[in-house]
Amino acid sequence: MGTSKQSFGFLFLVSILLSGNFFICRSLADGVTAEEARQLRDEVREMFYHAFDGYMEHAFPLDELRPLSCEGEDSLGGYALTLVDSLDTLALLGDREHFTTSVEWIGKNLQFDINKTVSVFETTIRVLGGLLSAHLIASDYATGMKIPSYDNQLLNLAEDLARRLLPAFDTPTGIPFGSVNLLHGVDEHESKITSTAGGGTLTLEFGVLSRLTNDPIFEQVTKKAVLGIWARRSKLDLVGAHINVFTGEWTQKDAGIGTSIDSFYEYLLKAYLLFGDEEYLYIFQESYQAAMHYLFNDPWYVEVNMDSAAIVWPLFNSLQAFWPGLQVLAGDIDPAVRTHAAFFSVWKRYGFTPEGFNLATLTVQQGQKSYPLRPELIESTYLLYKATRDPRYLDAGRDMVASLQYGTRCPCGYCHISDVEFHKKEDHMESFFLAETVKYLWLLFDLAVGPDNLVENGPYKYIFSTEGHLLPATPQISLKREHCSYFGAYCKDSDSKQGSETSGVSADPQETNGSKIYGSWVHTGFPSDSFLESTSVPGLIKGLCPGLTHGQKYGITYLPLVDTAPEDVSPNQKEPSQPTVVQSHSVVVVSDQGAHLIQSKPNSDHKNAQEVSRGGPESDPPKI
Repeated sequence: MGTSKQSFGFLFLVSILLSGNFFICRSLADGVTAEEARQLRDEVREMFYHAFDGYMEHAFPLDELRPLSCEGEDSLGGYALTLVDSLDTLALLGDREHFTTSVEWIGKNLQFDINKTVSVFETTIRVLGGLLSAHLIASDYATGMKIPSYDNQLLNLAEDLARRLLPAFDTPTGIPFGSVNLLHGVDEHESKITSTAGGGTLTLEFGVLSRLTNDPIFEQVTKKAVLGIWARRSKLDLVGAHINVFTGEWTQKDAGIGTSIDSFYEYLLKAYLLFGDEEYLYIFQESYQAAMHYLFNDPWYVEVNMDSAAIVWPLFNSLQAFWPGLQVLAGDIDPAVRTHAAFFSVWKRYGFTPEGFNLATLTVQQGQKSYPLRPELIESTYLLYKATRDPRYLDAGRDMVASLQYGTRCPCGYCHISDVEFHKKEDHMESFFLAETVKYLWLLFDLAVGPDNLVENGPYKYIFSTEGHLLPATPQISLKREHCSYFGAYCKDSDSKQGSETSGVSADPQETNGSKIYGSWVHTGFPSDSFLESTSVPGLIKGLCPGLTHGQKYGITYLPLVDTAPEDVSPNQKEPSQPTVVQSHSVVVVSDQGAHLIQSKPNSDHKNAQEVSRGGPESDPPKI
């Protein structure tokens, strides 16, 4: 894949997916009329409240619901996990009453100074992510869901929780332990083995927290963990499934896109999209290229030895189903369409996707017959429909709603399926059913009938965390480290002061006033020179940064006059007179249709732009 083509496809697809108004024409599936799509959206809404009300009535404040027996259980840490995980779904549905009362209860009652050993990964994506997402909604008038009485209680809880997780990162490699005690830190007998996903899927939540608290430690430790994993990749640019956090040795060298590795890939791309850190993009591009070369057996993916690329496991596991959605974000639509069709053929065969499906025998893998209400295939269905408007994805969504309603609905919620071949129910409902599964289904059908929600029509562009939490590309988050010369930049008073005090002209015409030119983008030297090393402009935010000088708002830095006739220069050495210097900076303009970067490049030629495939109708899904 050519670099220019890949980059264009990536930026074009991002602009499509982050813009709620890109498509004017909204085609519906042959069997899904506009009215039926509306009914399906309302049915999914009812599914959410059947499960949410069941949890609140029978399980709250325990972590999760047992939907068959209508009881509760503490499964993670004993801190109302399902409620925290559901907060931004309540906001997305426009339920101000439940959202407000839930936020207020959590702010008054939740605490983390408890003697519980918890998963760093699960606590981060479910609890920390849930608190941060809800905080960003409840504290901002622009979301339409601001709570007048709210005073950063969830942000304070998130910071307290994250600090209790920090001891897990105290390892020689920087890769965190898998578990930590919230009161006492890491136990001396804690396992030194962790998964790649567990160590490399923390950047979004911790990075957002750093930007909201102005404390870089959270972002620093999680990026160090990612770099620690990537530094130990094989010569094929593949990573294994499990690693020793002390020695850095791989204890399981199976490379794949599913179990134990999946969201490592996901957060590389999403960290770039949300924070604009090009180092994440570089790692993603290298790792994605390797995955497509060594793991992709069109349209399926296999697991191989990370050193030799020998196939070790011809298996589709349900966690792989996120991959087509990630490919959509990366602009690689064609393989995403084919792979989704293959994965969905498994769903159609059993009514659900089993945890494991053997590609050699074309049967459910022994010991992996369950379906724990996973959202990954539904997420990819939503993203592919958003990118292509192909009616097949509405058909798929309708089938998924039918499977969930007739196969998993229980008296108080929705049950796990312990065996997809016999549809045997299990008395458990993961919190992610409310955080992700019904959320993506609702978004799918709301998009079909004309979206009216925070994601599609809200004030910001949103990135979904791996738990489905809404993380907005606000100026404070996405432009935290940008300089103030851009429209929509976020600047603190100290940053503006530092910029206003900068003076003098660099001897290098390409480095003036502490700036460096990267192509046609200009980055100034404040707030920190280290930023110059690897950051680009996300270009996702609209609006002006208040409190900036006229020059900073409009991309102009005024420099002092240059004395063109120094006293020490003899008449024979006198330089030609120099004009008054006014340093002009590039300006990022964000259109209403997406994140398009308008660069100050004269005579730009747009004829080389290549259209990204929108995944039109294909042949029938692969038969199995």
